[in-house]
Amino acid sequence: MVYDARTDSARGFAAAAEPLAAPEPDIAVLPAPGPAAAATGLADAVSRLAGVSGPGPEGADDPAEQAEEAPVTGRLDGKVALVTGAGSPDGIGYATARRLRDLGARVAIVSTTRRIHERATELGVTGFVADLTDEAEVGALADAVADSLGDVQVLVNNAGLASRTSPEILRPVAQLTYDEWRAEIDRNLSTAFLCSRAFVGGMSERGWGRIVNLAATAGPINALPTEAAYAAAKSGVVGLTRALAMELVADGINVNCVAPGTIYTAASTVTEIKQGLGTPIGRPGTPDEVAAAIAFLCSPAASYITGQMLVVDGGNSVREAEFR
Repeated sequence: MVYDARTDSARGFAAAAEPLAAPEPDIAVLPAPGPAAAATGLADAVSRLAGVSGPGPEGADDPAEQAEEAPVTGRLDGKVALVTGAGSPDGIGYATARRLRDLGARVAIVSTTRRIHERATELGVTGFVADLTDEAEVGALADAVADSLGDVQVLVNNAGLASRTSPEILRPVAQLTYDEWRAEIDRNLSTAFLCSRAFVGGMSERGWGRIVNLAATAGPINALPTEAAYAAAKSGVVGLTRALAMELVADGINVNCVAPGTIYTAASTVTEIKQGLGTPIGRPGTPDEVAAAIAFLCSPAASYITGQMLVVDGGNSVREAEFR
């Protein structure tokens, strides 16, 4: 399906004589976790800790019932997923869209150029064109995805990573213009903010959702000279992730981020590839390895994980010094 946000309209948005019985402990003791006992034990424990005997009101939001009704699975059958920044066939967004599709999701992908329709045809998914730094276009995109596929339940904010056609701005702070600074912040952080804001309302209404943001090791963990704007933006992605996670946790929405290290893509430079060869694993990562981490965090299996940053860097951020 061909869709271009630029051509569509945007949306706005006891008795005294008798001995006292020993008090019941505050800490609930669960039965051995057999297949049926686990859910029953959790229900009993929740009721005891809450001071409730017997079942609650019909239709009440019981955490035990929620746990029982949501089996641990990695499948996304019937879910609608949107992956941003999926225009490159060798990139993380494309690999993520393919994995989510294989897990049963109905996938939409978006990028700033019409090449997204080639990627959509290759994957058998739906492609959209939109500038995700533009508030109006993000609103129009949200409407178009809903009309085409239904309400988005899984959002992967991958847009912002550099490419050959849109390279990262590398310049010392003293030489960095304000426009260049804002361009990096908008591309790497504002896109995640605008897209998240556009879809969290629907997720909250349905009581289920997954948002995975793409951070990086640069910024949250380390940095290199000339990368101040990129590092600041990616650090901001982590902050946004954690704040969103706390805002949305009561609505059944989990928000996490993945921080790749050196990943070999079509946009990788010789210097980046050499950096990858210097990791403890001895090679750069692949887009599919990052996509595997993203897909897990998107799945029902990640139901007790929120506000976290998962680093995918071959152990590079762990070691203290070069191996000899």
